[in-house]
Amino acid sequence: KDMNAELVIVDCQDKRLRGEVVVGDHSYLVNVDLDNAVQEDMAVNITEKIGKVEIILKKKDNVHWKKLGQPLESHNTFIKRTDRGLFYRKCKLVSKTEVTHDTKLFCLTLPKSTHLRVPAGQHVYLKQIIAGTEVVKPYTPVLPFLPLDFKEPSHHDGGHIYLMIKIYSHGLFTQALDHLQIGDYISVSNAEGNFKKSQVQSLEDLFLLAAGTGFTPMVKLLDFALAEVSSLRRVKLIFFNKTEDDILWRDQLEQLALKDERFEVQFILSQPTKDWVGKEGKISSSLLSEFVKRSRKDSKVLICICGPTPFTEQGVQYLKDLGYSQEEIHAFAA
Repeated sequence: KDMNAELVIVDCQDKRLRGEVVVGDHSYLVNVDLDNAVQEDMAVNITEKIGKVEIILKKKDNVHWKKLGQPLESHNTFIKRTDRGLFYRKCKLVSKTEVTHDTKLFCLTLPKSTHLRVPAGQHVYLKQIIAGTEVVKPYTPVLPFLPLDFKEPSHHDGGHIYLMIKIYSHGLFTQALDHLQIGDYISVSNAEGNFKKSQVQSLEDLFLLAAGTGFTPMVKLLDFALAEVSSLRRVKLIFFNKTEDDILWRDQLEQLALKDERFEVQFILSQPTKDWVGKEGKISSSLLSEFVKRSRKDSKVLICICGPTPFTEQGVQYLKDLGYSQEEIHAFAA
């Protein structure tokens, strides 16, 4: 029960069919070498209420199949997800747009024969061969833009993955990413992460503390909370950056704050120019006590934090010192 599109991952490559259904911390795997070839376009139908998952494949050639195929490694197993190992598929780079002076939005398209939806608060791994060595890094998918209207849940097209990536001048991995041409391929894994949407389900106050590209997990979280959490009174993003030029999606965030009275954004800069009229500083106990406050005495609150490791570790410590419990804090690993 409670089955949805995010809990089903299907890949059909050549004649290999791999279908994984996530059930809590475990997953069930179908892994078969098909008897004959199938067409690229595959359909996955999910009946959410009864937990029925249907994978529809079309034959490539009009031949009689004696059987579905031969079972492959781990077929028909139900084990802990952490014991599964990562599975990758090659995705094509279809666009690359500038977000700030050093950060770009990459749009990757999934193969037609893949069904993969990345839940809010989860990341994927990108894999590249750099100078003969396989290198793997985690990135949290975002949306193509911030929705401004939350009357209904946004159904973002499932065929693409959007990644907001900061390009480091001395970073081998991001330099290699930046040198990818439109039409090139990169390997993308299944989604991972220990964040659960149930942590947001009956919230009244959601605080998002982000530094730099630690903003990425907050994008889908914002969208989900504003669109689907009816108990929500407010969402506050406290966004730490060095300079004004580093602020990701500043215009979109300001527009959203004007449009939705539940949402508020606070920019804090550590190296502002002299004409900056906003807040200045780094994460500190006094800044957090000023900006992180319950809307009422015992309101249900969650504080999510993401950024460079020292930022996250200090932030979590300050929040605990301010009296927030472990359950009220979720730290995303950078």
